[in-house]
Amino acid sequence: MFKRFQTDTFNWILIIGAVLFVFEIIFSFGGTLIPAILSGLFMYLGWKNFSALWGKIVFWIFLISLVLSILNLLAVRFLIVAAIVLFILNYRKKTKEKDALEPILPGMDEQRAEPVVKVDPLFDHKIFDDQRTEDTAYQWRDINIHGVFGNRMIDLSNTVLPSDTAVISIRHVMGNIEIYVPYEVEVSVHHSSVFGRAHILGEHHWKLMNQSLFYQTENYDKAGPRVKIITSLFSGDLEVRRI
Repeated sequence: MFKRFQTDTFNWILIIGAVLFVFEIIFSFGGTLIPAILSGLFMYLGWKNFSALWGKIVFWIFLISLVLSILNLLAVRFLIVAAIVLFILNYRKKTKEKDALEPILPGMDEQRAEPVVKVDPLFDHKIFDDQRTEDTAYQWRDINIHGVFGNRMIDLSNTVLPSDTAVISIRHVMGNIEIYVPYEVEVSVHHSSVFGRAHILGEHHWKLMNQSLFYQTENYDKAGPRVKIITSLFSGDLEVRRI
């Protein structure tokens, strides 16, 4: 019951934060949102040229500017205050609760001790960095990641896909995604983008503006192995091609 209460409270906090965010955009002409966007763009420019001295300077200056701009948003300040209040209330509740003894019935230990294996993901979530699969053979694991800046490159020719369906799910803000698929693998691609281009198995879209694309090979529903690709980009290019 307490967990359900926490989830409902969290949802209401997000709704109020979204309302405050929209209110600030409408009545404050964007508030600090526009400086935050500009700081993010200049920070990305500095990160792309981080090897140069001026790139390092631009990156760190506008990183600080971005953090200050985000903290000045009314919605963000509300979320910080709400998080502090919830933490204090939750801490007080835990200190008042007494440990309850739960009876253990015959057979409960065996039921709870179901063996599970923790598997390390192929990719971790990264905000500022490029990611790519290994150039040598690697063990396949489904991919489910999100990021902010950087490029993602996945080469499926160096791994053995499962006999049924492999899944690649990437949600990204700014950067390019490249996926190389062997010829004997069936492919399904569901891509959405606000700005960018898409090149999917010979189909070219040179200008995407808030569009969603869906392609799949002819025998995708009939044969395997197959890979299901789901990508979402705010600004960037997607390339899916055979190798």
